[in-house]
Amino acid sequence: RMVSLAQGENGVFAYYLELAVRSLRRNPGLTALMVLAIGFGVSASMTMYAVFRGVSADPIPWKSSKLFVPQIDAWGPDHRENGEPPSRLTYIDAMALIHQHRAVRQSAIVGMSRLIVPPRNSQNDGLINASGYAVYSDFFPMLDVPFHYGGGWSAGDDARQDPVIVIGDHLNQTMFGGGNSVGKTVTIADHTYRVVGVLKYWNPQPEFFFLLRFKQYEPDFFLPFQSVVSNNAISDGGATCKSRDGSGQSFEALLRSDCVWISYMVELDNQAAVQAYRQYLDGYASQQQRLGRFQWGPNNRLRDLPAFLAYKHVVPSDTQVSLLVAQGLLAVCLLNTVGLLLAKFLRRSGEIAVRRALGASRVAIYAQFLTEAAMIGATGGLLGLLLTALGVLSIGLVIPPNIAALARIDPFLLALTLALAVTTTLLAAVYPTYRASRVPPALQLKAQ
Repeated sequence: RMVSLAQGENGVFAYYLELAVRSLRRNPGLTALMVLAIGFGVSASMTMYAVFRGVSADPIPWKSSKLFVPQIDAWGPDHRENGEPPSRLTYIDAMALIHQHRAVRQSAIVGMSRLIVPPRNSQNDGLINASGYAVYSDFFPMLDVPFHYGGGWSAGDDARQDPVIVIGDHLNQTMFGGGNSVGKTVTIADHTYRVVGVLKYWNPQPEFFFLLRFKQYEPDFFLPFQSVVSNNAISDGGATCKSRDGSGQSFEALLRSDCVWISYMVELDNQAAVQAYRQYLDGYASQQQRLGRFQWGPNNRLRDLPAFLAYKHVVPSDTQVSLLVAQGLLAVCLLNTVGLLLAKFLRRSGEIAVRRALGASRVAIYAQFLTEAAMIGATGGLLGLLLTALGVLSIGLVIPPNIAALARIDPFLLALTLALAVTTTLLAAVYPTYRASRVPPALQLKAQ
């Protein structure tokens, strides 16, 4: 009996499909107009969703809940913005956190741009313009940085201020033609560094560990923080000071100042460790207050990485606006589809009246017209798939290329596009189908 019932249901569905195909063929122009409306509306929405998904994605999802950014208020209430302390640390505070080492892993981080002398046997005669970071040894395991060859330096290298360097895949290709270059040397600003590791391609988006920006190129190098400081190789171009008097000072004065210029990140394994680190930060700020350095009470923050990215509004506002505009376009297309479906269904009032007079229920009328709407949605979805793919590939023409490059075409996006097209078309068909099912059979038959 169950097999017979299933066969009967399949037969009814096949009958509805046949009716839908006949109806769509009867008005090819109207059908094409609805398919185009659905296809264009869905593709515009999904193209911008692909971009939004790219820029708002978690850059290190398997570990972001364990990565935290400490903020210490070194400026006081007169320099707070919405009650918030600076996002970066002074050198004094960063070094205190490094030496007291209350986290599982931790690193101060400063960006650098340097000219690198190419090897003597290199075909490149000019200096190589490269950008990188000064970090501590914990940086690499803390952020799961991938290596082709070698690895990061040790805590002992940090303490001894050894002249070591980790280079990126691109710089390795430029300098040494690729391959294992561990043990070779790199000259930067008259200082020679020994290569201890070569990275695989690593360019997380956004650059969550420093400027929170979307970068087109991977980092070229990483140097030990204290070694760079000892060589006076960090400029204060990225420093922000409470007053203009702090800018343009000597590097030694910068180290003693209240200027903030050091990004800082810690790894904490569980909630107990997070709570303990918060208490540690407040205790440290209270100690600085007792010493007379701070004239205010503790006003610290400790946000995990997703919360910190949200606090800094990393997702570009124009991307969010574009997504809303695209969703508005989809809504307009759906409203037009509602009107077209209403006109199409009500024109078949005579057919509906005959079917009702022959015993068809309102549920059967619903099933018939929703099947037809689903076919329109599926066809519009297939068109939307093509237009979405074209949109993602060409979105760089209207938005910055480094942001457009984050949009990806993957099975999830394609499945979501098709599902959105069918679902929204079915929703658009609910009211027209309701009106069609309410056609009075007797009145229509008398009119016939």
